Amino acid sequence: MKASKIREMTNQELHNELKKLKNELFNLRFQLATNQLENPMRIREVKRTIARIKTILRERELEQEKANKNAK
Repeated sequence: MKASKIREMTNQELHNELKKLKNELFNLRFQLATNQLENPMRIREVKRTIARIKTILRERELEQEKANKNAK
């Protein structure tokens, strides 16, 4: 998933997507351990998407803190 699409999502949608991707990563790791994984590159894609989502959530959190600090 591209960062531009992730930025269009709300925080709640991002948290839901993050939970879904973490579950998928868990399942992919199990498949890897049991030699049932068809596409090992999917693990990398999922991990990077998780990182993108976490980064954007953190950016929003910092923006909110900055806005609150400036409002005081």
